[in-house]
Amino acid sequence: MAAVLSNPYEPAYALTSSSRICPDAPMTPGPCSASSSTMSPAEIVSVAARTTISQSQAYTRSTTARDPSRYVDPEHAAAAAAAAAAAAANAASRQLSHHIQNKAQPQPQAPPQAQLPQVPQQQHRSQAPQPHNAPAQQPRPAPQPQQAGAEQRAQPKSLISFNVGSRYKVCDVIGEGAYGVVCSAIHRSTGQKVAIKKIQPFEHQMFALRTLRELKLLRYFQECDVSENIISILDIIKPASYESFQEVYLIQELMETDLHRVIRTQHLSDDHCQYFTYQILRALKPMHCAEVIHRDLKPGNVLLNANCDLKVCDFGLARSLLTAEEDTGFMTEYVATRWYRAPEIMLTFKRYTKAIDVWSVGCILAEMLTGKPLFPGRDYHDQLSRILELLGTPTLEEFYNINSRRSRDYIRSMPFKKRQDFRRVFPMATAEALDFLTRTLTFDPKKRMTVEECLEHPYLAAYHDADDEPGAPPLDPEFFHFDMKKNSVTKEELRRETYDQIMEFQPLLR
Repeated sequence: MAAVLSNPYEPAYALTSSSRICPDAPMTPGPCSASSSTMSPAEIVSVAARTTISQSQAYTRSTTARDPSRYVDPEHAAAAAAAAAAAAANAASRQLSHHIQNKAQPQPQAPPQAQLPQVPQQQHRSQAPQPHNAPAQQPRPAPQPQQAGAEQRAQPKSLISFNVGSRYKVCDVIGEGAYGVVCSAIHRSTGQKVAIKKIQPFEHQMFALRTLRELKLLRYFQECDVSENIISILDIIKPASYESFQEVYLIQELMETDLHRVIRTQHLSDDHCQYFTYQILRALKPMHCAEVIHRDLKPGNVLLNANCDLKVCDFGLARSLLTAEEDTGFMTEYVATRWYRAPEIMLTFKRYTKAIDVWSVGCILAEMLTGKPLFPGRDYHDQLSRILELLGTPTLEEFYNINSRRSRDYIRSMPFKKRQDFRRVFPMATAEALDFLTRTLTFDPKKRMTVEECLEHPYLAAYHDADDEPGAPPLDPEFFHFDMKKNSVTKEELRRETYDQIMEFQPLLR
């Protein structure tokens, strides 16, 4: 499995996939069972989750413990993961061959690869593919009694330090990062499976800013009732007192996997690509209506469950466009994964717009259609070169929209490149998909479609319903007041505002 490519500054927010998210979860047959050829369309996500538990946990522990002062090149992580997977496969093959020779048995035939069924054409989002023919769940044996303290001793240290009270049964650690841990848990009263993020944001001002940003934005979209495709906060553990307040515990929906992992393990039909793209845009619409840009859209920040329900997560880099021009450090924190960055981010255009997110949507759709990243640049220069290789040399108008003289000089030094024919780059894409890609992956951000135009595009006609795509009121500029003065705001001020946000929150789980 390829390593997930993530923002090195990113907190441990995105959930990893697991078929045993909690110890009490039943075991399910593997993807190569006899019924694999009759998998339902919605099972593509659960298959990806079941087949990658060990790899995803290993990835999470190894790639999310990041140092904000260093950048971990995703190319190195991907190469290391690929080499490890190849070595493991070769070792397993040699062991199997040796065993067969000793037993004088014929070589067994490999089971045929399961083919994903086609998704029936949808006329409305409410008719989205639903799971059917789900494999029967196998009962788990009753747990054996343990001596007092044995369960606690068996738990990882990070679980033992989860102070969430008696309302939640903490299960497994599913992610660790530079300043936080994510675990799965069960709400004891309802039996609902949830994810709990333990964040320690006050060791660094950047962490505190991101935590407060995400907390306020998620609360705002929930209060506006527009968060169906945005990850929700179900509960927040309230601290005993302000004096003892050092940790934040967010209880959120538990999603089985993310889009990155699904793309790496399954072939997606065009219908699946349409449905996932539609849901991403449906999450973006309230953000952009509120004059907020996400700034870090990528497959790893798109969570999925077995019903193909999609949630956009990780709002730590999100910012208000209303305050961007007053914030001289608007882009200093921009460390989103290079592969999904719009060209204006790297070339320092005169103004940044919502088109930043639309570019990322185009990159994600291209990756779903081909199964591989569209612009996997090794570094800044290689990233820009790959973009120009596809889109061609910028026009004179586009060239003078670049604010940085150094960037203009760099482009001027490059050989002229002709725009490639998208029909050759995406040979399996439909005419509607090609047009959608053409109008989202344009060098000039002013020529890209808006989110509303994307939703109305013929490529998404099967799901588009203007009455079921809510927006959100624009945010007051004071909403992000801490960003406008982030060079002078103290960690104690951020801690106080975070505490107030938590104490005001009304939980959805009781």
